[in-house]
Amino acid sequence: MTATLLAETDGRGVATLTFNRPDRGNAYDQPLLAALAAEIARLGADPAVRIIVLRGAGKHFCAGADIGGQDSAQPDENRATLPGVCHALDAVAKPTVALVRGACMGGGLAFAACCDVVIASHDAAFALPEVRLGFAPGPLVPFLLRAMTSRSLRRYLVSGERFGADEALRIGLVHELADAADAETALARLIDELLRAGPNAAASAKQALRRLGNVPTLELLAELQAEFEPGFSSAEAQEGRASFREKRKPSWVPK
Repeated sequence: MTATLLAETDGRGVATLTFNRPDRGNAYDQPLLAALAAEIARLGADPAVRIIVLRGAGKHFCAGADIGGQDSAQPDENRATLPGVCHALDAVAKPTVALVRGACMGGGLAFAACCDVVIASHDAAFALPEVRLGFAPGPLVPFLLRAMTSRSLRRYLVSGERFGADEALRIGLVHELADAADAETALARLIDELLRAGPNAAASAKQALRRLGNVPTLELLAELQAEFEPGFSSAEAQEGRASFREKRKPSWVPK
């Protein structure tokens, strides 16, 4: 079976994690979440690793949750959760970079928001579409608030509308834009800059930011997750996911 997450580290200590479900727009499922959690822990503990790069195979970065797979998932306290993986990515001591092409939606947008630097191609498209599926992404809000202006987040959180790379740059979610053909060059240039920093100094700088920033605690995330679950299981959310799979408008959209 093909791995849902590819991991590779070069001789300089640059580790690349690639979402590898291109036929699903790299939408995450439980195996991908579990693999991502394990790799973040492994790479974070490896002193030879200097930088972690997150990217997607094929045309897209990450289209969010695999809607079809989540309905059938059985509750399990040992399963990797999206907020837990975001917390680990946000907290890892290594510099992190997201290279975003194509769709960057929902949880995929949260992954990007948890990285230190985001480079996006001009064709990238962003959205927080959960409300259009009948539930709110409450556990992701603490991470999103630290990656874009709160005023902008209010709009995109309650509308679920898509926005482009230029808007993502304007609101602070993205640091740098590049043409699709030049994205790899932009990434290589950034990696060269990051490698000039002392690894311990970079880790200390990130630790200082976490001490002084509005960092979500695991306790807060657990509370938000507990509040999220009834909404995710509600009749409205079931109708939202059904409408997505059936490629129709949900019942609450006026005809």
